Amino acid sequence: MKLRILSIAFAAVLLAACGSTKSTAVASAPAAVETAPAVELTPELAEGKNLYENSCAKCHKLYEPTKFSKEEWQPILVRMQKKAKLDDVKMASITNYIHSQL
Repeated sequence: MKLRILSIAFAAVLLAACGSTKSTAVASAPAAVETAPAVELTPELAEGKNLYENSCAKCHKLYEPTKFSKEEWQPILVRMQKKAKLDDVKMASITNYIHSQL
């Protein structure tokens, strides 16, 4: 009987956790869009964006390039290059894309 009650309680907590939304994320999204620089992507920058979206999103959520400064991005990119097993050319393309968005 206790196991049944615990199972029902766990299911209720799980459903409640999955159903909640963050209103602050929705509120901050328009501000980020308004302040983002309008940089036209060249083919090289578009390739960097594509690499960033496809290589980095395999393991974690993508961060907006404007979330960090160039100085903050540098150690992140170095660390992630090793984890994603990206060569220097691909990493340079991703770095150029991120820097172009700052």
